[in-house]
Amino acid sequence: MAQQTLNKKNFSEEYCDKEIQPQEHMYEPRPHDHEEDCCCDCCQEEEESMHECEEDCCCDGCQEEESMHEYEEHSCCGHNEDKCQHKESLKINYENNNAFKNVPKQVYIVENIDCANCAAKIERKIQQLPQVDFANLTFATKQLQLVTNIDEDILPVIQEVCSSVQSEVVVTKREKRPSRQVKKQIDIFKENKRDFLEIVIGAIFFIGGSMTKSVNGYLSLVLYLIGYIILGGKVLLTAAKNLVKGQVFDENFLMSIATLGALVIREYPEAVGVMLFYRVGELFEEIAVARSRSQIMDAVDMRPEVVNKVNDDKTVEIPAEDAMIGDLLLVRPGDRVPLDGVVMEGESRIDTSPVTGEPIPVAVKTGDSVTSGCVNTSGLLKIRVEKVLEDSMVTRILDSVENAAAGKPKIDRFITRFSRVYTPFVVILAAATAIIPSLITGNWNYWVYTALTFLVISCPCALVLSVPLAFFSGIGAGSKRGILFKGGVAIEALEGVKAIVMDKTGTITQGNFAVQEAMPEAGMTKEQLFALAGSCEMTSTHPIANSIVTAAREENIQLKQPVSVEEISGRGIKAELEEGTALCGNRNLMEAYQVDLSGYEDTTYGTEVLLALNGVYVGRLVIADAIKKEAKSAVMQLKQMGVVTAMLTGDAERSADSVARETGIDEVHAKLLPDDKVEELKKIRTSHGSVMFVGDGINDAPVLAGADVGAAMGSGADAAIEAADVVFMTSSVAAIPQSLKIARTTAVISKQNVVFALTIKILVMLLGLAGLANMWMAVFADTGVAMLCILNSVRILYKKI
Repeated sequence: MAQQTLNKKNFSEEYCDKEIQPQEHMYEPRPHDHEEDCCCDCCQEEEESMHECEEDCCCDGCQEEESMHEYEEHSCCGHNEDKCQHKESLKINYENNNAFKNVPKQVYIVENIDCANCAAKIERKIQQLPQVDFANLTFATKQLQLVTNIDEDILPVIQEVCSSVQSEVVVTKREKRPSRQVKKQIDIFKENKRDFLEIVIGAIFFIGGSMTKSVNGYLSLVLYLIGYIILGGKVLLTAAKNLVKGQVFDENFLMSIATLGALVIREYPEAVGVMLFYRVGELFEEIAVARSRSQIMDAVDMRPEVVNKVNDDKTVEIPAEDAMIGDLLLVRPGDRVPLDGVVMEGESRIDTSPVTGEPIPVAVKTGDSVTSGCVNTSGLLKIRVEKVLEDSMVTRILDSVENAAAGKPKIDRFITRFSRVYTPFVVILAAATAIIPSLITGNWNYWVYTALTFLVISCPCALVLSVPLAFFSGIGAGSKRGILFKGGVAIEALEGVKAIVMDKTGTITQGNFAVQEAMPEAGMTKEQLFALAGSCEMTSTHPIANSIVTAAREENIQLKQPVSVEEISGRGIKAELEEGTALCGNRNLMEAYQVDLSGYEDTTYGTEVLLALNGVYVGRLVIADAIKKEAKSAVMQLKQMGVVTAMLTGDAERSADSVARETGIDEVHAKLLPDDKVEELKKIRTSHGSVMFVGDGINDAPVLAGADVGAAMGSGADAAIEAADVVFMTSSVAAIPQSLKIARTTAVISKQNVVFALTIKILVMLLGLAGLANMWMAVFADTGVAMLCILNSVRILYKKI
């Protein structure tokens, strides 16, 4: 693939005056927070890492809490190497410097985590282990990724750490990715039978206590207490276990203190009612998280459960993971192509939209490659397996989404740090509210009750859950449309992009040279012009010659073998035909043989092949890389979104200007080498702000790495795809505005969640201080808000982009 891309862009221009310069590889690190001139003595070429400064560090990049700064290859800190603690900084700031991006990781599945806040605590504790260099626990996918510095099995240690935070957690190592399981209809009641029973029975006792309150106070109290034990027994037991482990600010402990406090001040209905609605809210939140996780993963998990293997004349159904390279598989009409392969028998049309998002069916026949995940719409196919399940496209897409979910954006890291301060602050505020006003007014019941509402609000789960789930939903929404984001960091960076810079060949254009127009002169017809040009070029292997011969044959024109052919380097071909001496090439060739071109004017985009017969100019063919049909509308959408568009290309200015005019691109920079593209990118960033670059070739890798956001076409070179932050599987220009819309929508929803959660919590606190809020309202500010944030996040999947 990479070689094909080079051939399209860098072949010798035999028919035009444009000079192609050799491409050079030049790595340009991504912009970072430091000055351009770096002088840090502790930088080492082989360590793409960061360092942690001592307390007296004067580097501008040092963070307040983590005392470190981020860079990719350079740094500006003046500290000595012995003052750098690389391991700790690598562990803490993985998202910033991608230090472990390409390092093999151990993957564990962590089951039974109650909330995102617990997941953050577990991740933090595992990160502190001396055996662990990197840890990332993603609540949305339940996956823990580890890089360790020992060879021994670390699972028992990980299990112990997880159990210290939440005793029900079970950790298992993912030895091999299982095939997709049959999707079963989930029975919500059966899945949560105990919780439903406890809630229903507890609610009956709560109602009974309320109904008998005015008749028999003692009976009412007994019913309330029984209901409280049924509803809160699990919460109280968990709180006691966690308290022994030193987890004072655990959600269960806070709810226990709040409801027990209500019992002490004889607010029995409040104590039982709050515990009832807390349990209901927690159950609904758990169901909502599970449903949203399932919806997102179902959208991207296209792996087959089984495949139909052909053995001689028999077809045998085997597990998909058992299929090996070289196996022959049967794909019936309506079936999804199970594994990447090559068609060995049959013809059909393939719907590629599940993988690429492109709704146009693609015709395939014997010898054509087919990609797993696509749907066979018509004929019966037999395909030879080229890649096993683990290496096929369907698994690569799933891996991409799961790995992307582990890349945490800045707002996610901020909320995680904020939650560590928020809960202690609210608890201290609650204690102050209970004591200080009570000492002044003497009304202990009122102020203690108000303080208890603060304890209910103090849980940060809604905050910690809302942001990562929004970004995970954004990643899922992109994958449904053939857009693969390599992490929430990429979405966050894309949201702030002010300029979109694109390569020309293979990005804006199709990357395939073809005859765009035939313009005969001197009484010639188009058919005669094609016959003359095709006969001259039929012995040449030049890409332009091939495109002329192909066009002639598509027109069903009979070509004649020339008597003799002379290739004139840099100019074209002189051929002896039955009709006479023919010239086929550029203007220099015509002038060399003194052909009169007085009526000829070069005003067309592309490479022109001029033809003369017996010294008379008879017409020309225009050879060009066709512009993608969606390019103009995509550029228009980008402009409507307030984004500046620019094009960087190594092609000649005339060709580049023509493409820009036709598509509406704002800025054009032509005849650029890879290092020139990087310099132009810097100028565009200086003029307009954050930049996204879209390319597809090996020569685009340096500028992709140098952009704030790098995007690669899925049909491009592997080096470009590897260097990119976003991959457009459709290779469509329309995917660029789509990705920008998804990024902006995701950012807006994540901010909505944070603002909504904080606003409701603060509002309930203020109402509580004013005596207008009770503990019931506080429960809504906790679990109710969390559930609404979940639903708000998932709507990205269904939003029309």
